[in-house]
Amino acid sequence: MTPMNTIASVTLPHHVHAPRYDRQQLQSRIVHFGFGAFHRAHQALLTDRVLNAQGGDWGICEISLFSGDQLMSQLRAQNHLYTVLEKGADGNQAIIVGAVHECLNAKLDSLAAIIEKFCEPQVAIVSLTITEKGYCIDPAIGALDTSNPRIIHDLQNPEEPHSAPGILVEALKRRRERGLTPFTVLSCDNIPDNGHVVKNAVLGMAEKRSPELAGWIKEHVSFPGTMVDRIVPAATNESLAEISQHLGVNDPCAISCEPFIQWVVEDNFVAGRPAWEVAGVQMVNDVLPWEEMKLRMLNGSHSFLAYLGYLSGFAHISDCMQDRAFRHAARTLMLDEQAPTLRIKDVDLTQYADKLIARFANPALKHKTWQIAMDGSQKLPQRMLAGIRIHLGRETDWSLLALGVAGWMRYVSGVDDAGNAIDVRDPLSDKIRELVAVSSSEQRVTALLSLREIFGDDLPDNPHFVQAIEQAWQQIAQFGAHQALLNTLKI
Repeated sequence: MTPMNTIASVTLPHHVHAPRYDRQQLQSRIVHFGFGAFHRAHQALLTDRVLNAQGGDWGICEISLFSGDQLMSQLRAQNHLYTVLEKGADGNQAIIVGAVHECLNAKLDSLAAIIEKFCEPQVAIVSLTITEKGYCIDPAIGALDTSNPRIIHDLQNPEEPHSAPGILVEALKRRRERGLTPFTVLSCDNIPDNGHVVKNAVLGMAEKRSPELAGWIKEHVSFPGTMVDRIVPAATNESLAEISQHLGVNDPCAISCEPFIQWVVEDNFVAGRPAWEVAGVQMVNDVLPWEEMKLRMLNGSHSFLAYLGYLSGFAHISDCMQDRAFRHAARTLMLDEQAPTLRIKDVDLTQYADKLIARFANPALKHKTWQIAMDGSQKLPQRMLAGIRIHLGRETDWSLLALGVAGWMRYVSGVDDAGNAIDVRDPLSDKIRELVAVSSSEQRVTALLSLREIFGDDLPDNPHFVQAIEQAWQQIAQFGAHQALLNTLKI
């Protein structure tokens, strides 16, 4: 099979879309933290669409710190080109993305080179997809976690930072000293109020270094909020082989995804931006209602299906959707329990739910329940617990949400309904494992509710909440996840 780095000299199949713009004109106007699957299939692709529509110099420099060196080496070897395969129920579409201009990695290059890249005059936007834990925020207080080892290191070695907040603050400090325009910091992570999360992280770090610097950042740097949506499963050997067959060349940086894509962005940029609206991006004044809709209706039901589906023996979300009970439960959860908690206006939530069900059912994606179940301690608060708090205040029904939380508890207990061990991946896995080890099944809910970084101080002290989770746990423990679902739905 032809390697990707010879793409310019081979004839591509007619169904493959390649860049139509002059890539020689690109500059590193955007520096991006986290060259993961989602970014490749989302922000970078949408920037590529803008370039295809009107040209320009809005290139991207991809940054990875202490991992991803192999991927970066492969990307360099193929002139920073890679493939996105959009997989729909009616067929596939391959797109070669050319928006990436260069890439840097701390192992391949140096940390000093990475920090200096942020200080180049043309850099206007620093975007991030680093997951919740990358912001080094203490979720209990929403502020910088000064006990985080990387934050401790950065405060002791401010000119050689290892964390995203530390690098951003050092770069902004240098730009200020050199009289350069500051950049916009754009979080593209799937977390609520992501603009404020990254702002709190950066200002928290800056305050520790210099209150004067923190004041300058607060006045001159913008932190727009965003809502991102596209289902992008992790790459596998099978998916890479399929893309190679479709494309006619080998591309180790390729990624598969669904056809649907959405990006809602707060239009608040201090140094310009690409004309993303040309690519269908929604530029708005307030992103938060859109974030809530997506996190609760899509991500909340995704997590619900992941935990209960995995326990029931379903490997993929589309497998869950072939089951009548799971399909019914997902739609009921969206419309009866999550939709009533939302503030968004002028959106048909029934139509939105129906589109989500169709997306979940796409058999071409092979989105693993195990993958979605990762890092649940970081996801439960915004995907399920936020809605539960509203229901508790209104005294309305949230029985499926209770089953979802209990499903997470059963999942992190480490054994599925068939007695198979579960490979639990979570930032709190050590603490969770200790709590599971010292608690019986009857004590499990109480033990896991002691994780205040997940449940806060209010929920474990709320008898209505505790009782509902206990009852849902007992259903799963006694009957298994699938029968517990049937019992909850009363079907």
